[in-house]
Amino acid sequence: MELIELFSYDFMQRSLLAAALVGGLCSVIGVFVVLRGLAFVGAGTAHAAFAGVTLGYLMGWPPLLLAILFGLATVWITGWVEERGNMKLDVSIGILYTTTMALAILFIGLMKTYNAEVYGYLFGNVLSVTTEELRMIGGLSILVLGTIMLFSKELYFIAFDQEMAEASGVPARRIFFLLLTLVALTVVVSLKTVGAILVFAMVLIPASTAYQLTHSLSTLTWYSIIIGVICSSGGVLLSAVWDIPSGPAIVLLSTLIFFLSVLLSPKRLRQALPAN
Repeated sequence: MELIELFSYDFMQRSLLAAALVGGLCSVIGVFVVLRGLAFVGAGTAHAAFAGVTLGYLMGWPPLLLAILFGLATVWITGWVEERGNMKLDVSIGILYTTTMALAILFIGLMKTYNAEVYGYLFGNVLSVTTEELRMIGGLSILVLGTIMLFSKELYFIAFDQEMAEASGVPARRIFFLLLTLVALTVVVSLKTVGAILVFAMVLIPASTAYQLTHSLSTLTWYSIIIGVICSSGGVLLSAVWDIPSGPAIVLLSTLIFFLSVLLSPKRLRQALPAN
């Protein structure tokens, strides 16, 4: 199929728009995730959201709504356990990660017939995004990005040093729970595009790539957004042209660009130069 011809199809237009929205959104929230060290939270939330999807299809309820509820419940419980149980965040999310994945497997096992749409959320299938799903992606993206813009200073502060933020009068615990909420919503938005298995890669890789290229915080954010949009849109095109799954195409393209950024990183090259 000719590349130019692809753009004339409605499904491709929806797919590219959804991929661009998800790529940009994951890249923005990824900056805070990378700076705060919340990589495992993204992985755990993705599988919790997938458990919500499987329950939705099993019971005939809206799968994305259940995904939101499961994702939010997971990050809130994780934050509460860390705060009340004197347990590290990665330990509590690890417990919930395995529990929700077990629930997802249980719900799939209880289904009487094979459901291809469920596996679309697990592995990603952006080419099948419907108009209604695109509207939900757009609405949640606006909500998350608007919240980030409103609380950007506080979010950056706790990402660097939560204890110092607390000492400076910032309601750090509330902002931290807000960040966890935004991570959960971002994961849910991205499920149909790259799937539960790969979604946390799209949160981590663009921001990590941008981190190799600049010391400036604002530049880091913009680089991350640009990289995320290019990789997600490019992955969709590769998926359509070569007839390969969209989720792996997006993530593998992102990974390739990450390793190129490591090799060409101004930080690394500057360190390699001999001192005068």
